[in-house]
Amino acid sequence: MAQSQAGQRVALITGAAKGIGAAIADRLARDGMHVLIGDIDDAEAAATATSLTQAGFAASPLHLDVGNAASVAAAFAEIDRRWGRCDVVVNNAGIAKTAPFVDFPLDSWEAHLRVNVTGVLLCSQHGARLMQRARWGRIVNIASVAGLRAVGVGRTGYGTSKAAVIGLTRQMAVELAEFGITANAVAPGPVDTPMTRVLHSPEFRQAYTDAIPMARYGTQDEIAAAVAYFVSDAAGYVTGIAMPIDGGFLASGAR
Repeated sequence: MAQSQAGQRVALITGAAKGIGAAIADRLARDGMHVLIGDIDDAEAAATATSLTQAGFAASPLHLDVGNAASVAAAFAEIDRRWGRCDVVVNNAGIAKTAPFVDFPLDSWEAHLRVNVTGVLLCSQHGARLMQRARWGRIVNIASVAGLRAVGVGRTGYGTSKAAVIGLTRQMAVELAEFGITANAVAPGPVDTPMTRVLHSPEFRQAYTDAIPMARYGTQDEIAAAVAYFVSDAAGYVTGIAMPIDGGFLASGAR
């Protein structure tokens, strides 16, 4: 895979083999960064990285299971060894499973916290240690509007974990500011992705669309554009916020 040019910023995107993560990787690669396609699926990560390099951009696959502390440590050791820097971490990897609140399985609850929250913590800790060397860095956490308000039923694990991600983002922003590192969250509303096509029934999709003033799901590229702003030099004074990208969903009441 393509190697970083001297001085080129290195951006790790977790869960980047497909969906929103792949769209973010594509956008940051086009913005001139060397993107690391972090994913548990090695074949898909390699395919995504290859498509970018064949288009003339800098990209490399990286095996990463954010739900496993040893895997996270090994991935960042490889980043340090091969590239010697990590300027951007986009914590996109996550899981979403639904069940009624009173019957929400304990193992599913624990999995949501391990992947969606602890994974963000670990990747951000490792990334921040490398960013401190240059006294510059950007951390962007992909949260959800479900972390800001309850969205339907069955999302006990997902909604709670995304609320925790937003709180964690604020804490990171406060503690990392002195090192020139910003931390922000993007809170997408419904986005048309492989995951939502499975999770959202036709009835739920229609109800969700009806609750959105713009009357549509968002696109992966619209989420990637928000991330691109947060990781830019232009956003150097923006830290500790959660930006909804939701077509007006959170702003709307009865419709």
